[in-house]
Amino acid sequence: MTSEKPPLPADDQRDEAEVGLEVEQEVVLETARDGWDNKVEYFLAQVGFSVGLGNVWRFPYLCHQNGGGAFILLYVVLMVLVGVPLFFLELAAGQSIRQGSIGVWRHISPKLVGIGYSSCVVCFFVALYYNVIIGWSIFYLGNSFRYSLPWEDCPTEGNSTVKVKECDASSPTAYFWYRKALDITDSIDETGEFNPIITGCLLAAWVIVCLAMYKGIKSTGKVMYFSSVFPYVVLLCFLIRGVTLDGASEGIKFMFYPRLEIWADVQVWRQAATQVFFALGLGFGSVIAYSSYNPRNNNCHRDAFTVSGVNFMTSVLATLVVFAVLGFRAKTIATECVKRNLDAISNTSLPDLFINASDVKSITLNGYEKWYRSHGQHLKIPDYNITACSLEDELKQGVEGTGLAFIAFTEAMTLFPGSPFWSVLFFLMLLNLGLSTMFGTMAGILTPLTDTFKTLRNHKLLFTVCSCVVGFLIGLMFTQRCGNYFVTMFDDYSATLPLIIVVIFQTISVAWVYGADRFLEDLKQMLNRPVPVVYKYLWKYVCPIAMLGLLGASLLKMVLERPTYTAWNREKASKEVLPYPGWALAVLITLIVVAFLPVPIGYLHSLLLERLDKAPTDTEARYEPCATTETDLTPLDTFHPLLEGNHDLHLQNGHIECHESSVL
Repeated sequence: MTSEKPPLPADDQRDEAEVGLEVEQEVVLETARDGWDNKVEYFLAQVGFSVGLGNVWRFPYLCHQNGGGAFILLYVVLMVLVGVPLFFLELAAGQSIRQGSIGVWRHISPKLVGIGYSSCVVCFFVALYYNVIIGWSIFYLGNSFRYSLPWEDCPTEGNSTVKVKECDASSPTAYFWYRKALDITDSIDETGEFNPIITGCLLAAWVIVCLAMYKGIKSTGKVMYFSSVFPYVVLLCFLIRGVTLDGASEGIKFMFYPRLEIWADVQVWRQAATQVFFALGLGFGSVIAYSSYNPRNNNCHRDAFTVSGVNFMTSVLATLVVFAVLGFRAKTIATECVKRNLDAISNTSLPDLFINASDVKSITLNGYEKWYRSHGQHLKIPDYNITACSLEDELKQGVEGTGLAFIAFTEAMTLFPGSPFWSVLFFLMLLNLGLSTMFGTMAGILTPLTDTFKTLRNHKLLFTVCSCVVGFLIGLMFTQRCGNYFVTMFDDYSATLPLIIVVIFQTISVAWVYGADRFLEDLKQMLNRPVPVVYKYLWKYVCPIAMLGLLGASLLKMVLERPTYTAWNREKASKEVLPYPGWALAVLITLIVVAFLPVPIGYLHSLLLERLDKAPTDTEARYEPCATTETDLTPLDTFHPLLEGNHDLHLQNGHIECHESSVL
């Protein structure tokens, strides 16, 4: 005889359920589960995890490349229809079931336990390279205390006044990044030795993470007061400074000018959906982990909108800052270009130039551009090339990721008065943005595993330290001279496809396996208020279709376009796009397969145990009441040991009846 898992019993059933459990079988509860000391710590933790480096260096680039204001509008639409419902689903699942990602999906069905393990694997991959980026920020932060900044000017060859060729052909900031910070090779095939300075910075990053997490959320929550709030202080300082710069208005106008034709481009929809997906941290298990420490009557529905709203506004704020500063940089570069060209013209004896080359201050960028289109582009000067010096062309040279943070924005800050001060603020902001996200990523690993395995739960501190040591040792591969190329590979391929697949399974398991109606009823009992029925249709139809479309578009792009990476050519002193060699393609395919593999393995393992008529034994998870000052309303029978064996418990006259269940 089979029966479905019943919804979580109402609060008034709790005492009866507990009595039944005690009568039928001895239930041993471990030490009370950690809980947030207050709602502020929880809110800052969720915001700190979701608001990361991508908000500063990915979202502005996407706006820049994909229609400005039109992209922002598209992003909001996808955030409301897909992002917020999926974020709410993870918050509600973690809060109601009070386990990490492994325990949550095992509770829905033992066959789905692989979803949780897959989330852990992806979190581990992300933690490996994300802490390297934090290490880079530590390196730049340390160098920011020098005056003048070491990336302001090109170094010279020996004792001569001749500038280093590689620097003179590129820029001081690009040279410092590629040669001094990374000492990068020309391709991923050239490994090179370890970079000792970056290795030390990586060690420092892991030590910081370990110290912040050694007491679990009790220590992490306290750190969040600074690491989550400080970036906003810095962004506001940069915004106030940025809007006063010459060229800031041009940069902001360029960013917000809507180009609605981009809505017809499928790839723009793919990029917008991917950004929504990663901005909210869906599929990592970190959202589930953080919410699992909440009191059960916490209003997670309101939290979903609040955190999503803060995330979006942070992205817009960061975009304003970036484009204000890049607008200033672009205008400065264009103005210097005009001066060089006019100096070259004034040294010639050419007649009828239609421009007063001797009076540079009277010539605006628009005036010069008009003159160039009508006369300048036809002008021939020996050993000199007259260029357009277009402000718009400078603004169109979009940069993202490390190129924005460590080259373009860094170059712009060298033009500020008191540049070391602004540089310290900027890299301290990057450090805190990275750390707050890193804490959530580590929680996505540690929480589900300690919830699942009693041995790890009894040795949390040792497990945390060992995890950080292993992360550092494996992360040494990123501190080789070719390490930046591996960071790019992991960033592009180790998380995207596996997480999309994980979220698809999550949504289907709740909406179709457990049942959207039953889940909404559980939430109604948990929150003591009804949840809008529109979520039923969003979870059952809109979200799965959108995620399947995103998965299809991402796979199609990988199949049709050979994966490439951007390398730095030392001789040419410029970037070049290279295809991944065969062995690197095998590595990135392996990353994708390994991250997704726990899902089918978990399903097959459960089927095998069913055939052998055995309950799953790979877990020691038990329900643990949350150690908060608020009333814990979670029913104890939710995590009775028999539930781990694909059984259902029903309370009949104070006794427990067990029935085998077939959910899938």
